[in-house]
Amino acid sequence: MERFEKRRWFLILADILLVNLALWLAFALRFEWAIPPAYRPYYWQIAAFVTVLRITLLALFGLYRGVWRYIGVSDLISILKAVSLGTVLMAAAAFIVRRVDYQAWGVPLEWLEGYPLSVMVAEWLGAIILIGGLRLALRLMQRHRVTTRFRHVERRRVLIVGAGDAGEMVARQLLEHPEYGYHPAGFIDDDPQKRNKRIHGLSILGGREQIYRTVQAQRIEEIIIAIPSAPGAVVRELVEQCRRAKLVFKIVPGIKDIIEGEVSLSQIREVELEDLLRRQPVNISLDEISGYLAGKRVLVTGAGGSIGAELCRQIAGFKPECLVLLGKGENSLYEIENELGRDFKAVPAKAAVGDVGDRHRMAQVFGHYRPQVVFHAAAHKHVPMMEANPGEAVKNNVFGTKTVAEAAVAAGAGRFVLISTDKAVNPTSVMGATKRVAEEVVAALGAGSRTKFVTVRFGNVLGSRGSVVPLFKRQIADGGPVTVTHPEVERYFMTIPEAVQLVIQAGAMGRGGEVFVLDMGKPVKIVDLARDLITLSGLEPDVDIPIEFTGLRPGEKLYEELLTAEEGVNATLHAQIFVARARRFKKGDLDQVLKRLEAASRTGQHDRIVAALRKWLPSYQPSQR
Repeated sequence: MERFEKRRWFLILADILLVNLALWLAFALRFEWAIPPAYRPYYWQIAAFVTVLRITLLALFGLYRGVWRYIGVSDLISILKAVSLGTVLMAAAAFIVRRVDYQAWGVPLEWLEGYPLSVMVAEWLGAIILIGGLRLALRLMQRHRVTTRFRHVERRRVLIVGAGDAGEMVARQLLEHPEYGYHPAGFIDDDPQKRNKRIHGLSILGGREQIYRTVQAQRIEEIIIAIPSAPGAVVRELVEQCRRAKLVFKIVPGIKDIIEGEVSLSQIREVELEDLLRRQPVNISLDEISGYLAGKRVLVTGAGGSIGAELCRQIAGFKPECLVLLGKGENSLYEIENELGRDFKAVPAKAAVGDVGDRHRMAQVFGHYRPQVVFHAAAHKHVPMMEANPGEAVKNNVFGTKTVAEAAVAAGAGRFVLISTDKAVNPTSVMGATKRVAEEVVAALGAGSRTKFVTVRFGNVLGSRGSVVPLFKRQIADGGPVTVTHPEVERYFMTIPEAVQLVIQAGAMGRGGEVFVLDMGKPVKIVDLARDLITLSGLEPDVDIPIEFTGLRPGEKLYEELLTAEEGVNATLHAQIFVARARRFKKGDLDQVLKRLEAASRTGQHDRIVAALRKWLPSYQPSQR
């Protein structure tokens, strides 16, 4: 603190000297290095006035609160504003003095009347140059000191892909922090107008097609991809080029992950699978979402799961009155409750342990908290496991949903959002079929109810507990092989935060009874996913890590769909959300389905449960077990 105060007083004293130097130079240049006798009696009064005004305004604009090493464009702009305002005030004062009878007031202002406008303008320019120049010199001295201190540190030559704002910030950070061991050698950018230009003294060496040649010519050892908005296809191409050149490669995170637009070296990370599948960022309507979540009592079932936990994180950001975390696993609930308590202290988060199929417990929880908005994410989702335990799939996915939905109606909830799956479309598994019936259950309960029931249907999410990605990573870490069920199997993928953003947005748009379908982009072959993960681990597919095909498991199919044959879609105001024109069971038919399913589920017999499901779901074609 004492050192900082010394630097502040140094700057103030230096600025006093520079302001007076600028004033003297302005007079000297105006009158050819000799101040006329008529101005000499007023010079020191003018100097005192200019000095006090300049230093006061520089202080008010925060020029003495900064840190030398971070002096930048914003400080120069502040200097320009402070000095310009001072000159305007001086000119205005001189103008007024020349038009009033100040002598009648007994105030000696002859010195101000005799301050020439031409000298004011020259002093304004000189003050900007000298005060700004001092700070630039301090910044350069600081950089030189750091560079000298770490001149013996071995530094890897780095090529920065992307000469936009993110690339510029990366280059600046690398130049200012030689202690991290990186030396930026130049940029790569596809914009032809940037070719042969320079940023921070570093050349823009060409486009993406010239990466390999540039790597050889410049002896590049590492590449940093600094294009936060680049789609997955571009990142994939860059990664492939880096792999061919046998280079280490890293990436700057997406724009939304960069706080206030600044890139720090700690944010530059390894390229991840999400980067290769990156799509256009999700645009959400904050006004719509705030309107139905802010200040409301919100309950999330399955709150300890991958989707449920992310729902809780994002909902907490909208400052609900209370957030109820409902789930069966106490450990996962404990973790998300602690996380929310740490990151969202102003939002009361209450953990409620309970099984969604327990009617009495659900009545207790909903009766106590009286939630206004409910997100139902709890479900059994593992396809082969549910084929082996079909009775539990029915109990949890169908009757658990029914129990929670009825409790929401009884508690007077205004909105209920069911998280469904693409496996509910033309299902080949018990899990998918039970989720399809669950969609019908909430639609039937919504008819004539004050509670608005909506369903949101989407595909696989990267990084969830049931995803293939953690499995592939473990297999790669063990040295392989990586097991894929079939060379042609493909799935839709979305990141967990992206899917949850769209779920919350769809919940805001629902008027009751809709099945919202999220735009999942293009399906991805699982074998390509496996190869990408092997490559990102610095290994070569089928050489360092073999890939083995094990055959489709019970309930699985080659590809997933988001709509049934009889469904179409209508567009919504959101480009990434559609409404399915779903066909509905009649109320009487649905009651019969549920009675048969309940009886079949008690037996736990796969064939009886499948028969009950097939009777009412013609599109359900169970796979061979």
